[in-house]
Amino acid sequence: MLMDWLFDGRTECYSVQTTMRIGEYLELVKEAHAARGGLSGQRDTLKTTTAKRIRDRMVADIRRGAVLPPVVIGAVVDNDIFATYPLEGATTPRDILPEPTLGQLAIIDGMQRTAALAEAAATDTSVPARRMRVEFWITRSVRTMVYRMLVLNTGQVPWTLSRQLSVVFEPLLSEIKERVPDAIRVFTPDQPGRRLGPAEFSSDALVELYISFSLRKTNVDTKEALSDEFSRLDFVENLSDTNFQQQFYSTLGLLCRLDRSFCRFDPGAPGRFSKGRNIFDGQPARIGFVVAIAQYVLGRPGMDRSHAEREERMAQVEAQASALADRLDAMDPHAVGEFLKLDVLSEVLDRRVGQVGRYERGVFSDAFQVLLDEKFDLPSMEPCWRAN
Repeated sequence: MLMDWLFDGRTECYSVQTTMRIGEYLELVKEAHAARGGLSGQRDTLKTTTAKRIRDRMVADIRRGAVLPPVVIGAVVDNDIFATYPLEGATTPRDILPEPTLGQLAIIDGMQRTAALAEAAATDTSVPARRMRVEFWITRSVRTMVYRMLVLNTGQVPWTLSRQLSVVFEPLLSEIKERVPDAIRVFTPDQPGRRLGPAEFSSDALVELYISFSLRKTNVDTKEALSDEFSRLDFVENLSDTNFQQQFYSTLGLLCRLDRSFCRFDPGAPGRFSKGRNIFDGQPARIGFVVAIAQYVLGRPGMDRSHAEREERMAQVEAQASALADRLDAMDPHAVGEFLKLDVLSEVLDRRVGQVGRYERGVFSDAFQVLLDEKFDLPSMEPCWRAN
């Protein structure tokens, strides 16, 4: 079956619509999500009584020959592959997508339909041979896939922001590993681990950093539905800037660079903040760092900076933070410890307060704001830790 190609000039993506046998589609999805334990790794099927009744009706309709609206599949390919599109004469997804991409596809619209198709195919042997409509959204960047999902997926049961981003989770992590200058180690539910050194993070932590950077907030409830339309608007506005994604990767790269420099101080003493690595061991410091830079570079929510100003400010931050990392790397480990002033940080964080997590994020956000204000040129971190 030939494929219908349309080029989206707004996001520079290809929309490719075709039909394929239901069995082939389910096999394609199974392969794409095998690393995450099947379809449940994406958006969960709805579990309310009403939702179950609707899905049961959908399964019954599929068995009776109903044609469902197209399922939308996202795929990220490299620039060389993208330059060959559109492909004349292509008839299957495997004709247009390279083999590595097939294992990283994302269902960005149609999770419930896919679950219903799988259930119908399991109970009726005639279903896999029938045809269904599928649209492939092919892009060179995770940014445009997220934009497509947030802007064009309307009228749906509300998703949490983290759930929406989990749809493009695998491509996002792959792009982070590719674009962040310092080597980065990522733990996932399927490849668990714990932080033993610098530049090591859980996949969930990276997604939360991505959300916090875009929304420029230290406290983002990723478990609540994205009912705040201002947050959605902020996210969409940032995604519309072609350099936004790279600015996040640059910020993450600076975090990793400083993390490595801080880690040089390791006296082996016990305590929560006894060595340099402990600063970025926790999510509060990581979020405080990325939010401080996001507000400086992108502007505070509601006060967005121009594209040119963002570029200029990001270049300044990169130069200044790199200069600090170079200075720390030239010091002996003891001098690094003197610079970090972890005893002051411990005293500040040991205060008895309510909502400890929120307090700590505020402490680190204020601390790194001081670092930015002082152009990363301080005799020690004490003024940062005492800023709150």
